[in-house]
Amino acid sequence: MHRSAVDFFWGPVLNSNDPVLFCIADQGQYAALTLRDAADPARQVILKDNLTAVVIDDLNAVVQITGILKSNDKKYSLKGEGSTNLTDLRAGPTIFVGAFDNAWTLRLTKSLRYHFDNNPEMTRFRIVDSNSPAHTPWVVDRLEQMATNNYRDYAIIARFIDSNTGKPAIIVAGVGRGGTIAAGELITDPTYLAQLAGAARASGNKKNMEIVLSTPIIDGEPGSPKVEATYFW
Repeated sequence: MHRSAVDFFWGPVLNSNDPVLFCIADQGQYAALTLRDAADPARQVILKDNLTAVVIDDLNAVVQITGILKSNDKKYSLKGEGSTNLTDLRAGPTIFVGAFDNAWTLRLTKSLRYHFDNNPEMTRFRIVDSNSPAHTPWVVDRLEQMATNNYRDYAIIARFIDSNTGKPAIIVAGVGRGGTIAAGELITDPTYLAQLAGAARASGNKKNMEIVLSTPIIDGEPGSPKVEATYFW
């Protein structure tokens, strides 16, 4: 049962002859690196260097997914979204991690039923249903998030064939960092995947899918994922 649940979601990636690419959000504003003395780790020196940083919560989702890929002897590589181009995406299946800090995620989800949006001041970040744009229950208030560290986060999971590349694309992206962690948990846990497979069967076993999920964030830590909406086409 667990095997079939994993195959249900990951089959298009695992059965592809091409290697998988992780396109992850990156931050390039760091210009120094702190190094520790091998003889005295308490002693530190600052080394000037141009660094590309990755949000550790995004790596949480990457690590969970690579477990499935490695157990199926699937080759994969990792690139920052800033250095990823269309040629890279045409080489095989791509897994996009992160939302508002990953331009590729925003491009690919813009035409989907559920997509990311924000107010002009960029203080309220949300997931919008194109079929009901005025109804926006999936909102993260950035000011509330920073003030309390207790809020409800949301995420989009999608699996579809990208019309620009003809290759499978998987979106694992939270409005906040906790949402990405919860999304990574949902698509690597056989119990959640079995529930998703049941919903897909009820919809007629369509190949493409999109899921909106939520998770409570308490003291900055995400809880269990909860499916808010699904769409199959």
